[in-house]
Amino acid sequence: MRWLGVLVMGLGLALGLVNAALAAPAPRPPIVLAAASLQESLTAVADAWARQGHPRPTLSFAASSALARQIDAGAPADLFVSADEEWMDYLAQHNRLRPGTRVSLLTNRLVLIAPAASRIRLAVAPGFPLARALGPGRLAMADPDSVPAGKYGREALTALGVWSGVERQVVRGENVRAALALVARGEAPLGIVFATDALASPAVRVVGLFPATSHAPIRYPVARLARSDNPEGEAFRRFLLSPPARTIFRRFGFGLR
Repeated sequence: MRWLGVLVMGLGLALGLVNAALAAPAPRPPIVLAAASLQESLTAVADAWARQGHPRPTLSFAASSALARQIDAGAPADLFVSADEEWMDYLAQHNRLRPGTRVSLLTNRLVLIAPAASRIRLAVAPGFPLARALGPGRLAMADPDSVPAGKYGREALTALGVWSGVERQVVRGENVRAALALVARGEAPLGIVFATDALASPAVRVVGLFPATSHAPIRYPVARLARSDNPEGEAFRRFLLSPPARTIFRRFGFGLR
């Protein structure tokens, strides 16, 4: 009857393993707060991560300024991806980042856009006739006082010597996608967005590319947040830096750091 004892022991071991597996908590999806300009690309990266058997990250997109303030106020999240270094610096100064996890992830370019059917033609250069091209119309931008795309835009227009001539015609969007939508709907004849935003909408066309020397380098840093206790957050941060994720970001028009 020795075989019966062995069978009973085997069944007991198997049941123990099953019970242990059932008792183990399932991995929690990481919560990622990201700049609005990352909507399509980061969604594709999250889908690729989920296909590897991980819980799909929960993504929330908004202006980097709004997200940084939410994080500083205690919003629960694991990762932050900003469209500029300044808002990541803000969180670092407030001890909201986990040391050693901040990495510069992506780059972008700044472009002038018009509705796809528009016939406006402009060469973006010092002193270019932006005010004349606008006429009585509005220039759509993300809020130049706080939102990265708007701050880069104002810096570029100032460097090119045309900001003072169009400042009163600026309509300020809460984020870069709001500015894109105004141009796509024909509510503004021109707008300033990132090159990747223009690629995301067939309703607009690129009129001109701003010289890279007219504004600070556009960089997207990523960092894990100090309050994060989810191992999936760090795992997904590392995946963002991996060759498969970088290939996806490149497909959506981003430059790589």
